[in-house]
Amino acid sequence: MTDTGGRLRKQLESANFDPQNYVKQLSQQSDGDRDLQEHRQKIQSLADETAQNLKKNVYKNYRQFIETAKEISYLESEMYQLSHILTEQKSIMESITQALLSTDKDETAKEMLAAFPKETEEVKQRTLTTLLEKVEGCKNIMEAPGRYLVYNGDLFEYDADNMSQIQKVHAFLMNDCLLIATWLANRRGTVKYKYNALYDLESFAVVNVKDNPPMKDMFKILMFPDSRIFQAENSKIKKEWLEILEETKKNKVAKDKHKKEEEVPTSPVRSEVSTNPFDEEEPMESEEVVDLSPEWIQELPEDLDVCIAQRDFEGAVDLLDKLNEYLKDQPVTPRVKELRSKVDERVRQLTEVLVFELSPDRSLRGGPKATRRAVSQLIRLGQSTKACELFLKNRAAAVHTAIRQLRIEGATLLYIQKLCNIFFTSLLETAKEFETDFAGNTGCYSAFVVWSRSAMRMFVDAFSKQVFDSKESLSTAAECVKFASEHCRQLGEIGLDLTFIMQSLLVKDIRAALQSQKDVIIEATKHRNSEEMWRRMNLMTPEALAKLKDEMRSCGVSTFEQYTGDDCWVNLSYTVVAFTKQMMAFLEEGLKLYFPELHMVFLESLREIILVAVQHVDYSLRCEQESEKKAFILQNAAFLHETVLPVVERRFEEGVGKPAKQLQDLRKSSRPVRVNPDSTMSVV
Repeated sequence: MTDTGGRLRKQLESANFDPQNYVKQLSQQSDGDRDLQEHRQKIQSLADETAQNLKKNVYKNYRQFIETAKEISYLESEMYQLSHILTEQKSIMESITQALLSTDKDETAKEMLAAFPKETEEVKQRTLTTLLEKVEGCKNIMEAPGRYLVYNGDLFEYDADNMSQIQKVHAFLMNDCLLIATWLANRRGTVKYKYNALYDLESFAVVNVKDNPPMKDMFKILMFPDSRIFQAENSKIKKEWLEILEETKKNKVAKDKHKKEEEVPTSPVRSEVSTNPFDEEEPMESEEVVDLSPEWIQELPEDLDVCIAQRDFEGAVDLLDKLNEYLKDQPVTPRVKELRSKVDERVRQLTEVLVFELSPDRSLRGGPKATRRAVSQLIRLGQSTKACELFLKNRAAAVHTAIRQLRIEGATLLYIQKLCNIFFTSLLETAKEFETDFAGNTGCYSAFVVWSRSAMRMFVDAFSKQVFDSKESLSTAAECVKFASEHCRQLGEIGLDLTFIMQSLLVKDIRAALQSQKDVIIEATKHRNSEEMWRRMNLMTPEALAKLKDEMRSCGVSTFEQYTGDDCWVNLSYTVVAFTKQMMAFLEEGLKLYFPELHMVFLESLREIILVAVQHVDYSLRCEQESEKKAFILQNAAFLHETVLPVVERRFEEGVGKPAKQLQDLRKSSRPVRVNPDSTMSVV
């Protein structure tokens, strides 16, 4: 059998295994249905064995999988940072080289500009105009003054999710923007392309995509929160695109910087002095100039783009804090406003990414701590209210998913134990994480209390559906409620008491369960009363008598032994004994479910149940003519009055904390008035 299984395994694991041919050969070789069934069992056992081995390997290497994933994430972040550092080093080296050769180049450039001042730019503009005539839908591109063509070429666009080819495009790189045009299938005259998109050079970042055959010669353009991936014809063209894009972006930044510096006046312009004493002095815009020349400020928008792309949220917020600190006491000039507008756009993009990180659509694994990074950065951005709202929505979705995925067991108590462990553990973790994240934002605590109430309502819905809607016994319901109440009290250790909320949500179902059980006991008691013969109980065996004594002792009737006789006889009626056990069980279960809102319902249920038994004894005393049976009935009445009812009153007062006046009045009103055989009981 083992050799056969090994051969079958090797056959199924072979590289050239063909399922259809295998099934066809198996059908031809088998003698009948029995052979096919045996072969099916072999394959099934092999599948079970493989699944078991796979499960063992997963459990065995689970921690290694998690650690490896973390290391890969850290490595990816470090590679992004390394790429950014290398890019900066490269730009520094190029600037040093240009500075060393600047003298000769400046003289040559001056001579060329003196001879041909506008020729190069005009030629580039004419070339751009000629090319754009072949693009449909871009007539306004040339309206911008000073715009000319830098580079152009064909590229293939790929889907960023599944890396499948989408379309062929033609890219036009100009000195201030990038135009993407798609190829037309049906050309009309000289028109070859159709306008697709136009991106300002400052609105995107260029990222090199590592070759992973067959996906190679690619680069990515990041327009947050979107991105597009393009493939060049070969590595040489890809390199040219990356270098020219980077150089063009730098030239534009330098040109804008130079232009802004020229706009700043070198000396303040003095205004005429007014002799009118009622004229208010107006501050001169040129009195103070904010220095925005530091390199880190010039590169701040692009650095923010890189941080967002690399998911370095802490670095992005650190840059924003650094800028706010630098501009805190500075006047608001037009240049500062322009810088602020660019930064505000990046802040909006960063906020959108952080909001997406906290959205319930993301993976909910990892618990509340997985949200700490995004929440802390939103709080640093001054959006603690939004962070609180998104955090609580995320946790609500996690709790809802955990409850929904919980398997409904056959045993109700087992299901409720799992439900309570999942819900209250999640609630406790959420409360601790909320206290950690929003320690300095006390205004958010009211939102957490409201969320806790809604979460408790979700829990109670699942709880009631399983416990009360399925018509479980009162004893099972009492155990379930007691278990949930204990978990609620544990939350009080962190200052969160949800016991009252849970009780208010459960009061309707518990009241209905108590009344339903009361009706069942009354009906059962009436049925037994209708068949009452007023005879002593004979338990037949000493074991049965000992068991009954233990049951009565557990119910609190410690004097039951005085009602037992010789040879397994009990000097009480079966109806009275059964009523006592059922009555005491209802009392204990009701005390487990008790809270103040149920006081009158519980008390009235006890009174109605006791009244049924007392009225039956009173009726039997009035109707019975035989003196011997009357004495036996009176003995049962004394047991109810002197033993059972005081135990009920005492146990009720112990469980509730205050005496039950209605039960005391009922006992006094039902006291036997005479002890002779002709006596009766007066009942309210």
